[in-house]
Amino acid sequence: MEAISLSSSSISAIASSGAVKVKQSLSFSKNKMSVISCQSGSNNNHHAIKSSGGISSVLTESSPSPLVSSPALMGPASLVLSPGQVEMHDEGSIGIVKFLKGKTFLITGGTGFLGKVLIEKMLRTAPDVQKIYVLIKANNSEAALERLKNEVINAELFKNLKEKHGKSYQGFMLSKLIPVVGNVCETNLGLDKHTFDFMTNELDVIINSAANTTFDERYDTALDINTGGPTRLIGFAKQCLKLKLFLQVSTAYVNGQRQGRIMEKPFCAGESISAAGGEEAVLHHGSLPKLIVEDEIKLLVESKQSLQDSSLVHKMKELGMQRAKKYGWQDTYVFTKAMGEMMIDNLRGEVPVVVIRPSVIESTYKEPFPGWMEGNRMMDPIILQYGKGQLTGFLVDPNGVLDVPADMVVNATLAAMAKHGEAGKPEYNIYQVASSVVNPLVFRDLAELLYQHFNSSPFMDSTGNPVRVPKMKLFHSMEDFSSHLWRHAINRTGLGALANLDGKLSQKLETICRKSVEQAKYLANIYESYTFYGGRFDNSNTKRLMGCMTKEERQEFGFDVEKIDWEDYISNVHIPGLRRHVMKGRGLNS
Repeated sequence: MEAISLSSSSISAIASSGAVKVKQSLSFSKNKMSVISCQSGSNNNHHAIKSSGGISSVLTESSPSPLVSSPALMGPASLVLSPGQVEMHDEGSIGIVKFLKGKTFLITGGTGFLGKVLIEKMLRTAPDVQKIYVLIKANNSEAALERLKNEVINAELFKNLKEKHGKSYQGFMLSKLIPVVGNVCETNLGLDKHTFDFMTNELDVIINSAANTTFDERYDTALDINTGGPTRLIGFAKQCLKLKLFLQVSTAYVNGQRQGRIMEKPFCAGESISAAGGEEAVLHHGSLPKLIVEDEIKLLVESKQSLQDSSLVHKMKELGMQRAKKYGWQDTYVFTKAMGEMMIDNLRGEVPVVVIRPSVIESTYKEPFPGWMEGNRMMDPIILQYGKGQLTGFLVDPNGVLDVPADMVVNATLAAMAKHGEAGKPEYNIYQVASSVVNPLVFRDLAELLYQHFNSSPFMDSTGNPVRVPKMKLFHSMEDFSSHLWRHAINRTGLGALANLDGKLSQKLETICRKSVEQAKYLANIYESYTFYGGRFDNSNTKRLMGCMTKEERQEFGFDVEKIDWEDYISNVHIPGLRRHVMKGRGLNS
């Protein structure tokens, strides 16, 4: 077993706004993974975790993970499990509401889409939580409070709580939600000393939901928040005196370009994923260099120093994609998220950690009401352009899959939090919340559902006439897709008729066509790694977690993705939610 010493005691990450120093002693060790078992009762002797000062810089490698089956041996169709394989029972109880009661939480990313759904569910089901501190990037406390009110408290998502509390709603929310000026990209989270000392004495659970989700983000920006953020937070967590759990919201796509059935396993330091010839190799000792996070940061610093301001943005985006693909990840987002997971596991010491890996998070399935969303999610721009008649095909594997409603992700998060927060054991547990193995929604079926929906409930054009859409065409090659885009653009603009009349192309219409085609090709290029994704996410841990819940808990905090009726969800929940919350009712027949 090889030991690798890291001589540097600090990592310098340079953010786009200036130099940000990340001082973090590095400790890498082989950590425990746990197998979930369901028992009555729990261990109430929680660990008090104190700051231990300097930490040795030694990395110990774990044994190589088993290779995942090649899709040649295990196609997507063979990955579907029959329902009912996890036995449900009512003897024990996770005790989710009981765990939440009286606890103090810190949430990062609380003003984001998933963060808001999580906060709403916590306050609706456990109004006697002690406090939820929401880390907010702001110039001062007044600005942070304003953001909390505008982006969280006044959001439509909380309308059920508003109805429940009536005139006392604002008072209730402000008694539970405390805005904290801070930034995961700064040392000590940007907290002043008083706040830092207070929170390290009070916090029971830290939930990190902060992330930059742009697929082709600048490498420096993505690395600072998606890798540096978790690094700083786990360092902060180790100084919290009564912390019961650190929970990281990740993504199932941190598994990179792995193929076949992908298990709920952690990344080992130095691990790379190399996809070649349809087979996956997880390399601990091979021809590819080991993925060492500190080396990536050093490379980034050196690269920025050599670049001119005029080329910085482009080169940083280019560098992120190059480094991701070098090690077997599809883009900068999931690459930096994977490195964030690595740093948490390497540095956590005795802190109990849960990692939630949802796949594509879509609009709420049932709670607090069906169809709520904020902003465009994964495939939503394509859905909306198709419905408006602007896009009649896409570059996609007909057998590729999509996932999974936001409220189910939140329910799984709360169940895992209570399960392992109550146990207080220094374990590292991973839950993939995904339906691709047990209840896949394939793109071919999605295309048919979209066609049916928009023909029965079409958008209206600017003249008030219904937009009639053809069946969506699914293309396997960019060349075929590009040709289709040009034909469609020419027909839509009347460019072909103009060319026949005038004998030459209209320059203005040609520009419009070219812009439309390039935008669609950009979307297709960015999404290609996902629309042709060969992996299917195993969710055995998540199913076992659900098996630990009582019938009542499963009704209130359910996340059984096998029970999703995709036809009903897409047609009656998701698309109507898109039209209401994203389109704001535009294009509807009044």
